[in-house]
Amino acid sequence: MSQLKKKLFEKIEEWRPRTTKLVKEFGDVKIGEVTIGQAIGGMRSVKCLTTDISYLDPFEGIRFRGFTIPETLEKLPKVPGSTVPYVEGFFYLLLTGEVPTEEEVAEVAEEFNKRKNVPDYVFNILKAMPKDSHPMVMFSTAILSMQKESVFVKSYNEGMNKMDYWDPTYEDALNLLAKLPQIAAFIYRWKFKDGDIIAPDPKLDMGGNFAHMMGVPAPYDDLSRLYFILHSDHESGNVSAHTGHLVSSALSDMYYSISAMINGLAGPLHGLANQEVLAWTQDVFNKMDGKIPTDEEMRKFVWDTLESGQVIPGFGHAVLRKTDPRYMAQREFCLKHLPDDPLFKYVDILFRVVPPVLLEQGKAKNPWPNVDAQSGVIQWYYGVKEYDFYTVLFGVGRALGVTANIVWDRALGYPIERPKSLTTAMLEEIAGVK
Repeated sequence: MSQLKKKLFEKIEEWRPRTTKLVKEFGDVKIGEVTIGQAIGGMRSVKCLTTDISYLDPFEGIRFRGFTIPETLEKLPKVPGSTVPYVEGFFYLLLTGEVPTEEEVAEVAEEFNKRKNVPDYVFNILKAMPKDSHPMVMFSTAILSMQKESVFVKSYNEGMNKMDYWDPTYEDALNLLAKLPQIAAFIYRWKFKDGDIIAPDPKLDMGGNFAHMMGVPAPYDDLSRLYFILHSDHESGNVSAHTGHLVSSALSDMYYSISAMINGLAGPLHGLANQEVLAWTQDVFNKMDGKIPTDEEMRKFVWDTLESGQVIPGFGHAVLRKTDPRYMAQREFCLKHLPDDPLFKYVDILFRVVPPVLLEQGKAKNPWPNVDAQSGVIQWYYGVKEYDFYTVLFGVGRALGVTANIVWDRALGYPIERPKSLTTAMLEEIAGVK
């Protein structure tokens, strides 16, 4: 048994009694009152999910296993010659809650390397699809096509103790995660680079290998590591994470669950925000004829936009009440690697100008930029200019958090999700409406 798997087993054994105690002794304790507005309004802010992988603090941003983003990036072991941590080490943190040593990261990286060969039939399926298929359709299909490889399904069909469900689920998680970078890069090269496929390099880590297979030189490897880490998890309630939980709760295997997660992420209200921000920023750039505006000129443009009834995309967040730390991490990358890029200069000016304007307008609870305000601009700078592919990048990262969550769901024996619905008439009766 690998050290990661052994450590995970120890953590599971420690954690199970806590969950059992909460359900048996405190199951009736209220954690909030659900309103009709919450029942109809997409269950927003209803406190009825549990995850220990990440938590979204309104004033600190996302915490991964208790660590803020700056702490996560500072504490995790770095790839040699890089300032960004190994993605493999980050996954160790998500699973165990502990910062791995250099040796432990090396072992996980080797585990990923052993499992990363994608079956040929996956590439044949992708090649058989219409060339104009959306990259997210191709990504979801490729993942789903590997369902026959599921270790969990084989173990379940042979008969097993439900307390051991986490074990083959863990195997499925590592088998799938290790293959996602090659699948994503293949889709990109097949669809957008005339099928000029670049073979994986067994000597490279997950982020470095992805950049290599994309055909984009350094520091795109660092950007890939950073991008996958920042987009990995966002509590359980967002559409992609919750979809993964929901499908998995039926004991559907990891391939069904992550394919479904990708489908949820593809929606324009979820994973497409970064490309919408990039398109808007480029439109502003074109309207100003590529001239770098002064802060006052940009301020006037922003006010004109708001007064015409439009919004400024990339600013505001449902939970956060400060600048998204994921945005700040990407901003630091831009200031280091592309400070003179014209589009980044626009992003930089908007960062200074928009929040004060939104505060003055008085409508936004959170006028600060979120993660999507910058991520598309960086991809564009490094030559990845195909908007439709951006959500695939998001999906590779998000799979890290969702697979870790699913392993723990199985370990703690969480049941199938089955919320209760009421009819509109029932709601009206409760509300006293005649």
